[in-house]
Amino acid sequence: MAFDQNMMAELTLLAKFPRNSMHQGIKLHKSAEPSLKDAAERLFNKGVIDSPDGGYLTDLGLDLVVHLDQVHCALQ
Repeated sequence: MAFDQNMMAELTLLAKFPRNSMHQGIKLHKSAEPSLKDAAERLFNKGVIDSPDGGYLTDLGLDLVVHLDQVHCALQ
């Protein structure tokens, strides 16, 4: 298993979502890196976030962030 650049951009974007409240999201601005804007659109199409420019995590997104935190903690 390998992570390609698209997956790394998606993981990077997921890591930017706030953890302290499910009622907080993110908004990607026009000046955001193109790789992050593309990642947001892919995550939206996969049902991970509710807007193609960020927004909020869906239930699937919340689950993925928990796993992402676990991997990050284990590799720290």
